[in-house]
Amino acid sequence: MGRSVMGGKDLVGLAIGARSWRRCTIAAFTCLSALPLACGDDNKDNANDPAMIAQGKETFRNDTFGDEALWTDTLQMHTVISTAVSPKAALGLGLKVDADALPPNILSMVDLDSPATTVALLKMNAVVGIKGQVVAGASGDQLMRVGITCALCHSTVDDSVMPGIGHRVDGAPNRELDPGAIIAASPAVTEQQKLVYMSWGKGKYDPRYNVDGMNDPVFIPPAYGLKDSPHATFTGDGDIRYWNNYVAVTQMGGQGTFVDDRIGVNKTLPAGTEDLVKPKLDGLRAYQFSLGVPGALPAIDTSGTGGNADNGHNVFDQRCASCHKGDGRTEDTLHVPANTGMDPTYADRSASKKYRTTPLRGLAQHPPYFHDGSAATLSAVVDHYDQVMSMGLTATEKTDLITYLESL
Repeated sequence: MGRSVMGGKDLVGLAIGARSWRRCTIAAFTCLSALPLACGDDNKDNANDPAMIAQGKETFRNDTFGDEALWTDTLQMHTVISTAVSPKAALGLGLKVDADALPPNILSMVDLDSPATTVALLKMNAVVGIKGQVVAGASGDQLMRVGITCALCHSTVDDSVMPGIGHRVDGAPNRELDPGAIIAASPAVTEQQKLVYMSWGKGKYDPRYNVDGMNDPVFIPPAYGLKDSPHATFTGDGDIRYWNNYVAVTQMGGQGTFVDDRIGVNKTLPAGTEDLVKPKLDGLRAYQFSLGVPGALPAIDTSGTGGNADNGHNVFDQRCASCHKGDGRTEDTLHVPANTGMDPTYADRSASKKYRTTPLRGLAQHPPYFHDGSAATLSAVVDHYDQVMSMGLTATEKTDLITYLESL
């Protein structure tokens, strides 16, 4: 997974400098308030409020939290897009286009090899997770500012028009997105930083690189199925508001405050500066809690084909349900890496130093598995635990269990 220590700054770190960033910090490429939010999602009373969910949907899809200061002023991505990113290039980087934002038959009328078409798509708010400010100029539309939203990493499309273009599917991880290659296109990053970013690959991002200088990316996780999970992320550092806060401020470059002494982060705003993140956290959480397993996406992992899901359910209840509990098939307890045979590198960089019990939902839609993608299929996952936990599963039990997991 390219684990190394390489000097460099990630996203927000580029804006405030390495020395101060090591004391402070930056998905996304994929939250908010101070340390007390890490203690648990203690108030879910408004999580089912339709108005709050609608507000959160708008935030998830369209709110940059003022991160144009990073993506435009520092990274100069508006210039990169305007001069070098055609729609075909954008799709090649894993960016998605919302077909519902497009006029009928527009794709047959435009040049998909021209960056000007990308600017036009941004003007229509059709590029998922990227917001552009486009104004008319003497030589045509000009992209003046650009920022990103939560949807960049945690939404995809159903490919109903063509690969990369279709109806939005919020909450699904964009495993085709190449965040590192996108950041590396900025003229503001050094050659050493580009080596790190280009080493990540599609579907992977390191949300701690700018904090500790380590390079150990993880796969972008789903943002759905979190309502019954006490931990929003692989290492369970805090609840969903905590992680949304962390990502919005420290990774996206949003205008907000994030403080957690456990990981050495102290990102605050000057006196009198409005926090554009904190007021959006409850709504964002409500929308994410409303997201279930997408019905519009196909199963990718079919390694359990031919098994009996009912028998697999019985195997699961007998062998797996002591940790994968309840509707979320997870638990509050965190585990030291050795207990489950996981590589400790990423956990050691976190506040908890442990890994959560992964909530099981939509598994067949988003291989590979584990935080580092070290299990390519559910068959590999079952083999791993059969060995580490000395489960002694028969070949039939394995196939049935995999078939059941694919049904979740």
